[in-house]
Amino acid sequence: MSSPRTLRRRRFGGALALALALLATTGATGTAAPGRAAPGAAAPEAAAAGPAPDGVRSGLREVMFVGNNWDGTADVIESRGEFRRIARLNVVPDKEERLREIHLNPVKLAFFLGVRNGPGEGHDQFVDDMYATPDGSAMVVSRPSFADVVSLDLRTGRINWRFPVAGYRADHMAVSPDGTRVAVSSSTANTVHVLDITTGRQLGSFKTGDKPHENVFTSDGRLWNMSIGEVTTALDAPWLDWTKGDRRITVVDADTFETVRVIDMRERLDAFGRDDLSDAVRPLVFTPDEKTLYFQVSFLSGFLEYDIATDRITRAKYLPGSPATDPDRTTWVNDSRHHGLSISPDGTQLCVAGTMDDYATVVDRATLRQGPLVEVSKPYWATVSGDGRSCVVSESGADRVTAIDFATGRRVATVDVGDHPQRVRLARVPADWTGTSGS
Repeated sequence: MSSPRTLRRRRFGGALALALALLATTGATGTAAPGRAAPGAAAPEAAAAGPAPDGVRSGLREVMFVGNNWDGTADVIESRGEFRRIARLNVVPDKEERLREIHLNPVKLAFFLGVRNGPGEGHDQFVDDMYATPDGSAMVVSRPSFADVVSLDLRTGRINWRFPVAGYRADHMAVSPDGTRVAVSSSTANTVHVLDITTGRQLGSFKTGDKPHENVFTSDGRLWNMSIGEVTTALDAPWLDWTKGDRRITVVDADTFETVRVIDMRERLDAFGRDDLSDAVRPLVFTPDEKTLYFQVSFLSGFLEYDIATDRITRAKYLPGSPATDPDRTTWVNDSRHHGLSISPDGTQLCVAGTMDDYATVVDRATLRQGPLVEVSKPYWATVSGDGRSCVVSESGADRVTAIDFATGRRVATVDVGDHPQRVRLARVPADWTGTSGS
């Protein structure tokens, strides 16, 4: 149960964050109609079977999707070895139509420009997250600036279906363990939609804290959402953290979408003796047994460890800052200091993307001892290679993807991709696929 002080801070902070967000978008007000499958969406198909237990399905090959946020493209690269690029896909084939629609609606235009000048750092955000359908025939993409999710046919590059989210910005996604459902955060509507990944039909939704961000499905039939509050204001001093809004973890039943647990990290951080830290939970990872959670928070160079059963923060790892990093917090991208975290398949090693400090490093989970600091440019995400041997980080500042060996902590491969890569996801595509017909 939250204390009265915490509840008052949440209510006032949430109201202030909303006012600031509206000011940042030229004073636009109003709420869009809830998202729905677009007219002309693909007809429902039989539910595709989930992945085989060993992660291999007949006729498919494993790859990685790399979303080039400012480009409006996604590169498809090998998931291991040299990580060579296989093809590039245009994820905004309907760009002119969407822009026309936005410019005819003053409210949509205000939020579109707000995304560009806020989280987009002066650029439009055309791809945030991507997953493949279970049969490997399509890529499902969330597009922040267009406030939607689309399914793109990997053979033709055409849109199978489109789902406009509630509000005015789509963000992180997650795919269910069986691969048949995808959850997407709607930043400005404080809502998570859960869609049938094949048809785009909404299966359910639930409300969150302010600015829902990352989503994670767990094997116990739960769906976790982390809300990060307002990250584009200049009110970044620690004593002003309360102005960022209602930040919390919302855990729901993945079938009924009923809330089963709410975790307020403010109270846990205070109990840990770090009332100076932000409670905006950024990227996180579970251990393989899903008993322990590692997470990053706004402005922190490092991460924290949280024991789920005892509901306590148990350890913190503080990583070095670069002398070249501007100490002015308002210059850090969307309140991030470090943004990107992954864990090796055996749960022994963590990989951290030190976004504003221009490095990535592997950390031993037992001792929290860090390995070499691998120089990379504005790393924005970290995931695991298909063979589980490497951590793969997106270098958003250099338009590259780099693989770092979990065992040695050393760089093993680098591949060029498109403009401002962010999310990197494992996927499966047809074994003979080399690009769309229009590539």
